[in-house]
Amino acid sequence: MPLIPEEPQIHESAQGPRATPASGRTAPTPRPVPGPRPAASRPGRPGPQRPVPPVQRTPRDVAPAKPGPSGPAATAAPAATPQIQLIPASAGGALDAADEAVDLLLDSGRAPGDVLVITTGAQHPWAEHELSFGEAAYWAQHDAGDDVFYTDAAVASRAASRPVVVVAVNGGPASAAASALPLAHARAGALLIVCGDPQQINTVLGAGV
Repeated sequence: MPLIPEEPQIHESAQGPRATPASGRTAPTPRPVPGPRPAASRPGRPGPQRPVPPVQRTPRDVAPAKPGPSGPAATAAPAATPQIQLIPASAGGALDAADEAVDLLLDSGRAPGDVLVITTGAQHPWAEHELSFGEAAYWAQHDAGDDVFYTDAAVASRAASRPVVVVAVNGGPASAAASALPLAHARAGALLIVCGDPQQINTVLGAGV
């Protein structure tokens, strides 16, 4: 059973022999006995310093350190809302308008891998060409993320988020635009560009577009 003395008795011999001052010399100050400092001697805590004999602990006497209470949980920053740019175009001209938008993005310094293009009607010619080599090769290019990727509304949910998403509302059933536009808004990190009929687009995304 560990002993907890209220007032530990320290004999004179524990301090070491006292130096007898010689004539004309000052006695050196005895060095303190190594050992843990009591709480009263720690900075910021007033009180007389009382020497405490060192206590040897075996590993089983040392309790494992418990993690301190965590601070306030960090509040997750709300997802940034992408800017929305509307480019009026007919269903027949929406794809060309989307291609022009992509060219302007690349000319302005956007990396090709930053851009995702979604069509609601006919597939973009690039997508048709790449799909001719098989879906595995087609989606491998998407996963590489080093070039503009073109897909259609039917499988756009499989595409990952990118800083810029361009939607060409180039026909197709009304349900295609109704599903593609909210999805594109969720996938766009910084900018959403929609090419198509403004009335149809506003109906889906709201008048705030």
